[in-house]
Amino acid sequence: MLLASNCTVASAAPPLATLHADAAPLPTVPQDLPATGERTAPGLPHEEYWFARHLAAYEWCAERMAPEGIVIDAGAGEGYGIDLLPGRRRIAIDYDAATCAHIHDQYPGVAAIRANLIALPLPTGCVDAVVTLQVLEHMWEPLAFLREVRRILTAGGRVLLSTPNRVTFSPGLARGEKPTNPFHCEEYDAQQVYALLDHAGFSDITVHGLHHGNRLRAWEAERGSIVAAQVAALTTDDWPEELHAMVSSVTAADFVHMPDVNSAEDLIAVGVVR
Repeated sequence: MLLASNCTVASAAPPLATLHADAAPLPTVPQDLPATGERTAPGLPHEEYWFARHLAAYEWCAERMAPEGIVIDAGAGEGYGIDLLPGRRRIAIDYDAATCAHIHDQYPGVAAIRANLIALPLPTGCVDAVVTLQVLEHMWEPLAFLREVRRILTAGGRVLLSTPNRVTFSPGLARGEKPTNPFHCEEYDAQQVYALLDHAGFSDITVHGLHHGNRLRAWEAERGSIVAAQVAALTTDDWPEELHAMVSSVTAADFVHMPDVNSAEDLIAVGVVR
């Protein structure tokens, strides 16, 4: 075990797009997508911390992917992430029709497909990589989802996923307990993530942690958890000036990848089809 230490059936898929070599700049606030709290997006007020945390994971994935492959972003959300990933063909899959329409309009180098993630409308063994970030915790049937991901991957293909670390995201929440986040079905620790990938049939599984970097750690050393502070601000609609200043300045560079999974903010895992 390589752990680092201390729905309805999809609509028919459109033709796959030929992709641009370079991703377009990140867009501004998506006017056609409501801010529901379930997904993050570039340019949303008070969302910069969460956006940067997602972006750090996407950038890590992008550095490990081949430019000639076919890549899926399963549960793509707004679409900025798939647009950052290299690939000969890039496909965003999401169940929300408005989200798919937004991706189609905003990112011309990406094919958008509306589909149920446990019934993907793709042939067996046709994809080189599946990226699925901050999706697992939203799934009622996570094992069925990961088995479907494995089905569409080629031999040697990889899944790259991230999910909040239950240990730090929801302190005190036991395995299998319903999270307080209304959009989460279940949250996981590193051993659970490994086990899900293993039971889904993946090999060469690794799990590591995404952590706060020096600047965020220094802020928290003086003021406490920045996540708890944001939750309180959202609940009361009262954003202290110092919190707003910090959150609005957070970038992907404020997060670091480390072997430790116990104190990580997010867990990042990779599994390979053999």
